[in-house]
Amino acid sequence: MPTILSTITRLGICAGAVVVSLAATSPSFAQGTDTSFFVTSNGIGNGGNLGGLAGADNHCQTLAQAAGAGAKTWRAYLSTQAADGKPAINAKDRIGNGPWKNAKGVVVAKDVADLHGASNNLSKQTSLSEKGEVINGRGDTPNRHDVLTGSQADGTAFAAGEDRTCKNWTSSTQGAAMVGHIDRTGLNEEPPAKSWNTSHPSRGPDGGCSQNDLKSTGGDGLLYCFASN
Repeated sequence: MPTILSTITRLGICAGAVVVSLAATSPSFAQGTDTSFFVTSNGIGNGGNLGGLAGADNHCQTLAQAAGAGAKTWRAYLSTQAADGKPAINAKDRIGNGPWKNAKGVVVAKDVADLHGASNNLSKQTSLSEKGEVINGRGDTPNRHDVLTGSQADGTAFAAGEDRTCKNWTSSTQGAAMVGHIDRTGLNEEPPAKSWNTSHPSRGPDGGCSQNDLKSTGGDGLLYCFASN
């Protein structure tokens, strides 16, 4: 028969295991619910055809839900251009007021002005996925640092005319998309190469909006997602 001492010992071990288990799970839950900014760990997979803004927002919401942050309303940082009688939409007007924190609780920007200013805290180390993982940048294999934005440096849409949004995120065969660099690194030291939201238009053998085109310049159809509330 077990002694009183052995029973107490076993109970102590079990209680310790429960404490360790709770300690291991609680931080990750807190990170998920507190997250208000992330880069998608994967793209939709259909090049620049995201299903419009609604499809892109849904992708952000779905990934956030899986990461424990689905209680918030998520928006993709994307602009659209004026077309077919509809006005342009600015990415900066879709994402709420901030501040925004990554999955590790680090503030990447205090508000919209800070986000688009020189003092924002966006970098390869802070522009994490919804899982809290660093996204491959220049020098990594494969490079995935291109993020779709369709936006100018101040977060506004491009004028109608030259396509910078893959037909307002509905085409994987026509047009091109403006992309930013997650790691703020490019081919040179010029400002566009270091821009998180407006580095260069997509390009490639298919014109710029196919999945293969996005991959050919160091992308994967990834998006910036912001909690708007």
